[in-house]
Amino acid sequence: MAPRIIPTVWYAEKAEEAAAFYASLLPDSRVDSVRALPADSPSGPAGSVKIVEFTLLGRPFMAFSAGQFESFNHAISFQVECDDQTEIDRLWNALGEGGEFEQCGWLKDRYGLSWQIAPKALAEMMKDADPARARRVAEAMLKMKKLDLAALRRAYDGA
Repeated sequence: MAPRIIPTVWYAEKAEEAAAFYASLLPDSRVDSVRALPADSPSGPAGSVKIVEFTLLGRPFMAFSAGQFESFNHAISFQVECDDQTEIDRLWNALGEGGEFEQCGWLKDRYGLSWQIAPKALAEMMKDADPARARRVAEAMLKMKKLDLAALRRAYDGA
């Protein structure tokens, strides 16, 4: 059996709540288990640290509620590629509620985790062999907060 990689997120608190929230928004997602660490740890006495195993879009994740350690920052984010503007709008609004909307499709959710909500088509447009097309798309994206797929396509087409 090949090894696998499981992204793990350390929350000061509310890891179970965050995992349930994310799972409610994305298909093929669920909270798989929640358990308390049965031993004393640097984060607290036995039972105080929660370990949450969950699945997002069919991929395994893990989270801890283990007290303040390090704050989240932009060095790690989760990117969700969306098929259409309706999905971009839905996830942007839901994940950003109570958080902070940022440039270029980035947001911080109410738990402080960074997300990128982007159309699948963006990566292909940015990789176009025609540097002028890719540049126009990049320039358009850099002016946006929530990404607008129709506007990105217009930039791509030179319209």
